[in-house]
Amino acid sequence: MSGDNNPFPSEPMSGQTPAENGAWVRGAVDRYEGPLTLYAARLLGDADAARDVVQEAFLKLCTQDRAVIGPRLAEWLFTVCRNRALDVLRKESRMTRLSEDQVQRCLSPAPGPPDVAERRELASRVFDLLDALPANQREVIRLKFQNGFSYQEISRISGHSVSNVGYLIHAGMKTLRGRLFDGQPQEVLS
Repeated sequence: MSGDNNPFPSEPMSGQTPAENGAWVRGAVDRYEGPLTLYAARLLGDADAARDVVQEAFLKLCTQDRAVIGPRLAEWLFTVCRNRALDVLRKESRMTRLSEDQVQRCLSPAPGPPDVAERRELASRVFDLLDALPANQREVIRLKFQNGFSYQEISRISGHSVSNVGYLIHAGMKTLRGRLFDGQPQEVLS
């Protein structure tokens, strides 16, 4: 053992057969697992994390020399368990837990794959239906919604009066809605 002040050295088991050491560790588990788990759970406030800490303590016991640990087995187990629980608490204290509000703000505003697929399918259907409209309705709707022109600008581009542009857009949109949502073609004068 080096010059450190560790009262519980970490040395491999010696002097006993594997069967004797296995029986010794099983006896320690039977005797101390419950009290250690309760102790760790009180330190951590988390039963699952406490079970993990206790399991690690018993795994560490498997590597220890029974002759050194034996007389102070309970003290050694509780010390190892406490130290590991404190390590877990230190690690968790460095991590920041997010509130539900923070989680909601962090969620991506981008639509998920199913939403993207649905929008693409809908857009494809709208473009197919748009191509089935009369040419003058199709032209003014594309100028309005694909290019963002005002009725006044569409009037100058297409040569239709502003009121006729409004009518053509209204009639075309009504036909698109009817075909898209009802599946029923609607007759609209062009």
